[in-house]
Amino acid sequence: MNKVIDQATAHFRNQISGEMKSVKVPEWGDAEIFWKSATTLRDEGKILELSQAGKTVEALVESLILRARNQDGSKMFTFADKMVFLNEVDPKVLIRVVGEMNNVQDLDLDNTEKN
Repeated sequence: MNKVIDQATAHFRNQISGEMKSVKVPEWGDAEIFWKSATTLRDEGKILELSQAGKTVEALVESLILRARNQDGSKMFTFADKMVFLNEVDPKVLIRVVGEMNNVQDLDLDNTEKN
């Protein structure tokens, strides 16, 4: 086995098994949305592809669906919820929630780079 690949995958396993972050969403009945700071490259690619195609709103919704978790780590939303988010949810709240998720992720990356 390749030692570098082994170390890279061990690092990623630590990232995804680490502590979850959360944001409270009082507008959604005091919901609390949890997420891990690490995501797979495949998931990031889906979001980036939508964003580069000029589908920023869909990229935000995709990000939420892919990353949002219940406290036990299970997925909070499914892709069946996509149209509801696009048509029936306050966009300001959605943008704030996804923004919180991304800000925490960016802070974690900043701290990792400094160490």
